Amino acid sequence: MKPPVDEGTYDATLIAVGDIMMHSPQLPGALDKHTGLYDFKPFFEQVKPIIERGDWSLANLETPIAGKSLGLSGYPRFNAPPELADALKDAGFTIVTNANNHALDRGSQGIAMTLAKLQKLGLVTKGTARSRWEADQLTIEKRNGISMGLLAYTYGTNGIPLPKNQPYAVTLIDEQAMIKDIHRLKAAGADFITIALHFGIEYQTTPNEAQTKLARALIAAGADIVAGSHPHVVQPYEFAEVKNPDGSVRKGLIIYSMGNFISNQRGDTKDFGVIYQVAVHKDHGATTIGSVKAIPTWVHRTTVKGLNHYAVVPIASALASKTKPFPEMSAADYGKLKSTYAVVAKRIESLRSKPVHLQAAP
Repeated sequence: MKPPVDEGTYDATLIAVGDIMMHSPQLPGALDKHTGLYDFKPFFEQVKPIIERGDWSLANLETPIAGKSLGLSGYPRFNAPPELADALKDAGFTIVTNANNHALDRGSQGIAMTLAKLQKLGLVTKGTARSRWEADQLTIEKRNGISMGLLAYTYGTNGIPLPKNQPYAVTLIDEQAMIKDIHRLKAAGADFITIALHFGIEYQTTPNEAQTKLARALIAAGADIVAGSHPHVVQPYEFAEVKNPDGSVRKGLIIYSMGNFISNQRGDTKDFGVIYQVAVHKDHGATTIGSVKAIPTWVHRTTVKGLNHYAVVPIASALASKTKPFPEMSAADYGKLKSTYAVVAKRIESLRSKPVHLQAAP
């Protein structure tokens, strides 16, 4: 017997950002030497009002947060203070995915400590697991009458093998397994599905063939949003129009890379990211992806008494300010920032007007 059709009309908003990184130079300026604790909340103060708009607000955490007991470190094998999670929570994030190439930088113990901290704060997690049971659980988060199914995968773990007794520790890209996961979420009642996908080639500003092929296959199989990360620079987003067997058309959104949200990387647009604000509408049981707004961000870094301080800035509004937003910058540096922002903004939108047409997968 089929369940009754939901007669309601609902609206909700998904906010998504890219890589949350913690390089060694980011640590000293956030340390309170008297308490020994870190405060990363200033990183996100300027974007907090945007993050808080989300009914679901998602970030990719690209570092374990196991703290001093496992040794704090930056590149190439990261481990950050657990206070980073407190800052993400304070900024308004509600979902943290961590299926990425740095997930195993402190082994299975790092995963366990990271998940414990995130979940203690009430943050939804996806992409790593401490047990087979945890790995197999479906993640469906209902907000405003709309249920979002969530999945997360990475291309690899920098050559660090999955623990022999924990092959489920990090969810790796496997197209057929991913399609099965999409079907499981649909069968369990997810109104739409978001996939956090860690893929692509670092520092490439356009998606490669492997990215487009996989992302489009997942949309054709029933996913609605692909939220990409890993290249450390922003790549374009595109819409996909999927023709169903009954002739109806479903709209999908593919974000190839959201870039670095916070890191110490500079130059060649590595200090730019983007916040995506996606409207989701449900009407009589049918859920659709609505308007999409891309809000470019820039990591403002200043040095005071030898210590670096960071702030993620919504760059368009900062540059539109009547007062000079970054007073320490020279006119030449300011001009370069404006021109680089124009390049990034154009890149983000470059595929928007050319939707791809797909046939729904059986």
